[in-house]
Amino acid sequence: MLVRAALTAACLAGPALAEGVREARYADPTDRYAHGVLGDAIEHGALEIVTESGRRARIVLPNNRVFEDTAPRIYDVDGDGDHEVIVVEADNRLGARLSIYDAGGLVAANEFIGRRFRWLAPVGDGAADLDGDGAVEIAFVDRPHLRKTLRVFQFENGGLTPLAELPGVTNHRIGEPDIAGGIRDCGAGPEMIVATADWARVLAVAFDGAGFRKTDLGPHAGRETFARAMDCDL
Repeated sequence: MLVRAALTAACLAGPALAEGVREARYADPTDRYAHGVLGDAIEHGALEIVTESGRRARIVLPNNRVFEDTAPRIYDVDGDGDHEVIVVEADNRLGARLSIYDAGGLVAANEFIGRRFRWLAPVGDGAADLDGDGAVEIAFVDRPHLRKTLRVFQFENGGLTPLAELPGVTNHRIGEPDIAGGIRDCGAGPEMIVATADWARVLAVAFDGAGFRKTDLGPHAGRETFARAMDCDL
């Protein structure tokens, strides 16, 4: 069940809630969820949004949740011309889920992983039309330190529908403050840049709506390898 986050008085009512997001940032640093997956014990309890007209909204999570993430990702998830925010939030009993917010609050989310201190890592901006069908897909690596499985969802009918999974890949190691790779387009359509589960190789993964095509880009030699891949230099 989706639980709507609390909105403070700074969040405007009426038409402002439907406005697209122009800026977003995390606020209210907290140590109430001491997982430390990103290198320290500080996460965030609030999301501050500025809409296209300059109006401000502040979304405050309940005390049993935090935003366990590197930064909010602004993307037009539903294709209506207005941008939403893609985030990772975590529950102190149920672990992480991927969520989509706008200035009105929670738009959609997948299920929590189901266990405390279990996390997911979005691929780049987290969203793109990966298969060229005109609809936006959302991708993340489910438990990049444990399960190491790429999952692709589609936003439709106000929710996130799972489409496909690819095991054996990752994009984060415990303690790293950033997430490796992203989504690139080198002229043949979007590809997700990730590593093999053992971090030995860097892969470009394309999704055609039914399955995945993996291209081995070469040995992994740190973030420089990912940068070159994202620049279409591999």
